[in-house]
Amino acid sequence: MAKTQILNAIQIDQKLNRMAYQVYETNFAEKEILIVGIEGNGYKVANEILSRLKTISNIKLKLGKITLDKDEPWKNKPVLDFTEKDFVNKNVIIVDDVLNSGKALMYAIHSFLDKPVKKLNTLVLVDRSHTRFPVKADFVGLSLSTTLQEHIEADFTKKGKEAVFLI
Repeated sequence: MAKTQILNAIQIDQKLNRMAYQVYETNFAEKEILIVGIEGNGYKVANEILSRLKTISNIKLKLGKITLDKDEPWKNKPVLDFTEKDFVNKNVIIVDDVLNSGKALMYAIHSFLDKPVKKLNTLVLVDRSHTRFPVKADFVGLSLSTTLQEHIEADFTKKGKEAVFLI
């Protein structure tokens, strides 16, 4: 299967910086933000956004992780590594690496729907524009129209060699 690199480490870095500034501009008046990464690459992107926000803002930031089965998220309830007091009446940003069908992001969002959050946003590094679920990303690094047969793969295994591929 042929891989085509669509983002290299420098481009990913630039997109993460831009999204961090967008998050800050949208939330500059907030006292605290909870950034929640979907386990795996979503959590890695969330951690990168958090570290960049720390350098540009004085907003109190908390990082959280949500663990769910991306293929069959309805089978088990998502597991959160934070408590309700971490997000009550606060802005929450749910982060993933790639927005494919929207299924993982939708089930992650569902964890907050019956809770008293102040505001809920989503952030993805790459949006494929093929959602099957009624979810969109508020902060997007790259929007890319692909065919249904094509896939996007983010590789964060080597520091400084991060890349995103079209497969």
